[in-house]
Amino acid sequence: MNEVIKVTLNDNHEPVVSGRQLHEALGVNSRYTTWFDRMKEYGFTEGQDFFPNLGKSTGGRQATDHIIKLDMAKEIAMIQRTDKGKEVRQYFIQVEKDFNSPEKIMARALLMADKKVHKLEAQIEADRPKVLFADAVSASHTSILVGELAKLISQNGYKIGANRLFSWMRENGYLIKRKGSDWNMPTQRSMDLKLFEIKETNVQHADGHISVNKTPKVTGKGQQYFINKFLSEDEVAG
Repeated sequence: MNEVIKVTLNDNHEPVVSGRQLHEALGVNSRYTTWFDRMKEYGFTEGQDFFPNLGKSTGGRQATDHIIKLDMAKEIAMIQRTDKGKEVRQYFIQVEKDFNSPEKIMARALLMADKKVHKLEAQIEADRPKVLFADAVSASHTSILVGELAKLISQNGYKIGANRLFSWMRENGYLIKRKGSDWNMPTQRSMDLKLFEIKETNVQHADGHISVNKTPKVTGKGQQYFINKFLSEDEVAG
Protein backbone atom coordinates (compact mmCIF):
# COMPACT_ATOMS: atom_id res chain seq x y z
CA MET A 1 0.00 0.00 0.00
CA ASN A 2 1.55 3.28 -1.17
CA GLU A 3 1.55 6.06 1.41
CA VAL A 4 -0.80 8.87 0.40
CA ILE A 5 -0.47 10.79 3.66
CA LYS A 6 1.52 10.07 6.81
CA VAL A 7 -0.53 8.44 9.58
CA THR A 8 0.95 8.39 13.09
CA LEU A 9 -0.25 7.34 16.54
CA ASN A 10 -1.04 9.77 19.36
CA ASP A 11 -0.34 9.13 23.05
CA ASN A 12 -3.49 7.00 23.27
CA HIS A 13 -2.30 4.86 20.35
CA GLU A 14 -5.01 6.24 18.04
CA PRO A 15 -4.21 6.91 14.35
CA VAL A 16 -3.99 10.62 13.54
CA VAL A 17 -2.91 12.86 10.64
CA SER A 18 -1.70 16.42 10.21
CA GLY A 19 -4.39 18.85 9.10
CA ARG A 20 -1.97 20.66 6.78
CA GLN A 21 -0.80 17.41 5.21
CA LEU A 22 -4.44 16.39 4.66
CA HIS A 23 -5.14 19.80 3.10
CA GLU A 24 -2.22 19.28 0.73
CA ALA A 25 -3.10 15.65 -0.10
CA LEU A 26 -6.66 16.69 -1.00
CA GLY A 27 -5.34 19.37 -3.37
CA VAL A 28 -7.44 22.13 -1.79
CA ASN A 29 -6.84 25.55 -3.39
CA SER A 30 -8.00 27.79 -0.52
CA ARG A 31 -5.77 28.73 2.42
CA TYR A 32 -5.41 26.07 5.10
CA THR A 33 -6.88 28.12 7.96
CA THR A 34 -9.89 29.20 5.86
CA TRP A 35 -10.51 25.63 4.70
CA PHE A 36 -10.16 24.13 8.15
CA ASP A 37 -12.55 26.66 9.70
CA ARG A 38 -15.08 25.60 7.08
CA MET A 39 -14.50 21.90 7.85
CA LYS A 40 -15.12 22.49 11.57
CA GLU A 41 -18.66 23.63 10.72
CA TYR A 42 -19.57 20.01 9.93
CA GLY A 43 -19.84 19.29 13.66
CA PHE A 44 -16.30 18.31 14.65
CA THR A 45 -15.29 19.01 18.25
CA GLU A 46 -11.94 20.42 19.37
CA GLY A 47 -10.33 18.22 22.03
CA GLN A 48 -12.26 15.20 20.80
CA ASP A 49 -11.92 14.99 17.01
CA PHE A 50 -8.95 17.31 16.55
CA PHE A 51 -6.33 19.20 18.54
CA PRO A 52 -4.51 22.46 17.70
CA ASN A 53 -0.83 22.03 16.91
CA LEU A 54 1.83 24.58 15.95
CA GLY A 55 3.67 23.36 12.90
CA LYS A 56 7.06 24.26 11.46
CA SER A 57 7.80 27.97 11.29
CA THR A 58 7.25 29.76 8.01
CA GLY A 59 8.90 33.12 7.54
CA GLY A 60 9.72 33.44 11.22
CA ARG A 61 6.23 32.49 12.43
CA GLN A 62 4.91 29.10 13.43
CA ALA A 63 2.22 27.80 11.10
CA THR A 64 -1.12 26.74 12.55
CA ASP A 65 -1.75 23.03 12.18
CA HIS A 66 -4.07 20.46 13.73
CA ILE A 67 -3.79 16.85 14.81
CA ILE A 68 -6.84 15.10 13.34
CA LYS A 69 -8.18 11.69 14.30
CA LEU A 70 -8.66 9.24 11.48
CA ASP A 71 -12.48 9.19 11.66
CA MET A 72 -12.60 12.95 11.17
CA ALA A 73 -10.03 12.76 8.38
CA LYS A 74 -12.17 10.15 6.54
CA GLU A 75 -15.26 12.36 6.79
CA ILE A 76 -13.36 15.41 5.57
CA ALA A 77 -12.07 13.44 2.57
CA MET A 78 -15.63 12.35 1.73
CA ILE A 79 -16.97 15.91 2.10
CA GLN A 80 -14.64 17.16 -0.65
CA ARG A 81 -16.62 15.23 -3.32
CA THR A 82 -13.58 15.02 -5.57
CA ASP A 83 -11.61 12.17 -7.08
CA LYS A 84 -8.70 13.11 -4.82
CA GLY A 85 -10.99 13.07 -1.80
CA LYS A 86 -12.23 9.61 -2.76
CA GLU A 87 -8.63 8.37 -3.16
CA VAL A 88 -7.58 9.72 0.23
CA ARG A 89 -10.68 8.27 1.94
CA GLN A 90 -10.02 4.82 0.44
CA TYR A 91 -6.45 5.07 1.68
CA PHE A 92 -7.67 5.86 5.21
CA ILE A 93 -10.04 2.87 5.08
CA GLN A 94 -7.13 0.57 4.18
CA VAL A 95 -5.00 2.10 6.95
CA GLU A 96 -7.83 1.50 9.41
CA LYS A 97 -8.21 -2.14 8.35
CA ASP A 98 -4.50 -2.68 8.80
CA PHE A 99 -4.58 -0.85 12.14
CA ASN A 100 -7.38 -3.11 13.42
CA SER A 101 -5.82 -6.37 12.24
CA PRO A 102 -5.25 -8.94 15.04
CA GLU A 103 -1.48 -8.74 14.51
CA LYS A 104 -1.39 -4.95 14.92
CA ILE A 105 -3.71 -5.01 17.91
CA MET A 106 -1.47 -7.57 19.60
CA ALA A 107 1.65 -5.56 18.74
CA ARG A 108 0.17 -2.40 20.30
CA ALA A 109 -0.92 -4.30 23.40
CA LEU A 110 2.60 -5.71 23.84
CA LEU A 111 4.12 -2.26 23.33
CA MET A 112 1.83 -0.67 25.92
CA ALA A 113 2.52 -3.49 28.39
CA ASP A 114 6.26 -3.08 27.84
CA LYS A 115 6.03 0.66 28.52
CA LYS A 116 4.09 0.02 31.73
CA VAL A 117 6.68 -2.51 32.88
CA HIS A 118 9.55 -0.07 32.22
CA LYS A 119 7.68 2.70 34.05
CA LEU A 120 7.03 0.41 37.02
CA GLU A 121 10.66 -0.74 37.10
CA ALA A 122 11.84 2.87 37.06
CA GLN A 123 9.48 3.74 39.93
CA ILE A 124 10.64 0.74 41.97
CA GLU A 125 14.27 1.75 41.41
CA ALA A 126 13.53 5.34 42.42
CA ASP A 127 11.74 4.19 45.58
CA ARG A 128 14.37 1.59 46.53
CA PRO A 129 16.47 3.90 48.79
CA LYS A 130 13.35 5.07 50.61
CA VAL A 131 12.08 1.51 51.09
CA LEU A 132 15.43 0.19 52.35
CA PHE A 133 15.82 3.18 54.65
CA ALA A 134 12.30 2.86 56.05
CA ASP A 135 12.78 -0.87 56.64
CA ALA A 136 16.06 -0.24 58.46
CA VAL A 137 14.45 2.40 60.66
CA SER A 138 11.47 0.18 61.40
CA ALA A 139 13.77 -2.56 62.66
CA SER A 140 15.67 -0.14 64.88
CA HIS A 141 15.04 -0.19 68.61
CA THR A 142 17.14 2.92 69.21
CA SER A 143 15.39 6.19 69.97
CA ILE A 144 17.03 9.35 68.67
CA LEU A 145 16.82 13.08 69.32
CA VAL A 146 14.64 15.29 67.12
CA GLY A 147 17.79 17.01 65.81
CA GLU A 148 19.19 13.64 64.71
CA LEU A 149 15.90 12.84 62.98
CA ALA A 150 16.18 16.14 61.07
CA LYS A 151 19.62 15.07 59.82
CA LEU A 152 18.29 11.67 58.68
CA ILE A 153 15.42 13.28 56.80
CA SER A 154 17.80 15.78 55.15
CA GLN A 155 20.20 12.99 54.12
CA ASN A 156 17.32 11.28 52.35
CA GLY A 157 16.22 14.16 50.17
CA TYR A 158 14.06 16.55 52.23
CA LYS A 159 16.15 19.40 53.62
CA ILE A 160 15.07 20.43 57.09
CA GLY A 161 16.90 21.64 60.19
CA ALA A 162 16.26 20.80 63.84
CA ASN A 163 14.54 24.11 64.66
CA ARG A 164 12.24 23.86 61.67
CA LEU A 165 11.38 20.25 62.50
CA PHE A 166 10.61 21.16 66.12
CA SER A 167 8.37 23.99 64.85
CA TRP A 168 6.60 21.68 62.39
CA MET A 169 5.98 19.10 65.11
CA ARG A 170 4.51 21.75 67.41
CA GLU A 171 2.28 23.21 64.69
CA ASN A 172 1.01 19.76 63.68
CA GLY A 173 0.17 18.57 67.17
CA TYR A 174 3.05 16.18 67.85
CA LEU A 175 4.80 18.35 70.45
CA ILE A 176 3.25 20.67 73.02
CA LYS A 177 3.36 24.27 71.73
CA ARG A 178 2.15 25.89 74.97
CA LYS A 179 5.00 27.73 76.68
CA GLY A 180 5.90 26.29 80.06
CA SER A 181 7.60 23.28 81.61
CA ASP A 182 5.93 20.95 79.07
CA TRP A 183 6.97 22.96 75.99
CA ASN A 184 8.39 20.70 73.25
CA MET A 185 7.23 17.59 75.12
CA PRO A 186 5.24 14.95 73.18
CA THR A 187 1.48 15.42 73.12
CA GLN A 188 -0.80 12.66 74.39
CA ARG A 189 -1.59 11.83 70.77
CA SER A 190 2.10 11.26 70.01
CA MET A 191 2.55 9.09 73.06
CA ASP A 192 -0.55 7.02 72.19
CA LEU A 193 0.90 6.46 68.72
CA LYS A 194 4.23 5.46 70.33
CA LEU A 195 6.11 8.02 68.22
CA PHE A 196 8.14 9.33 71.17
CA GLU A 197 9.51 8.31 74.47
CA ILE A 198 10.68 10.67 77.21
CA LYS A 199 14.23 10.29 78.51
CA GLU A 200 14.49 11.44 82.12
CA THR A 201 17.85 12.42 83.58
CA ASN A 202 18.46 13.29 87.24
CA VAL A 203 20.61 16.39 87.72
CA GLN A 204 22.15 17.12 91.15
CA HIS A 205 22.76 20.81 91.76
CA ALA A 206 25.45 22.48 93.90
CA ASP A 207 22.99 23.14 96.72
CA GLY A 208 22.19 19.46 96.88
CA HIS A 209 18.72 19.44 95.36
CA ILE A 210 17.97 17.15 92.46
CA SER A 211 15.94 18.09 89.39
CA VAL A 212 14.77 15.94 86.51
CA ASN A 213 15.53 16.88 82.90
CA LYS A 214 13.08 15.52 80.35
CA THR A 215 14.15 15.02 76.73
CA PRO A 216 11.80 13.83 73.96
CA LYS A 217 13.30 11.10 71.81
CA VAL A 218 11.85 9.68 68.61
CA THR A 219 11.23 5.92 68.69
CA GLY A 220 11.98 3.55 65.80
CA LYS A 221 8.28 3.61 64.92
CA GLY A 222 8.28 7.40 65.15
CA GLN A 223 11.32 7.67 62.88
CA GLN A 224 9.58 5.64 60.19
CA TYR A 225 6.35 7.60 60.66
CA PHE A 226 7.95 11.03 60.22
CA ILE A 227 10.34 9.95 57.47
CA ASN A 228 7.42 8.56 55.47
CA LYS A 229 5.62 11.87 55.87
CA PHE A 230 8.54 13.93 54.61
CA LEU A 231 9.68 11.58 51.84
CA SER A 232 6.28 10.70 50.43
CA GLU A 233 4.99 12.31 47.25
CA ASP A 234 2.62 14.44 49.29
CA GLU A 235 5.41 16.54 50.74
CA VAL A 236 4.88 18.01 54.16
CA ALA A 237 4.13 21.70 54.08
CA GLY A 238 5.82 24.07 56.47
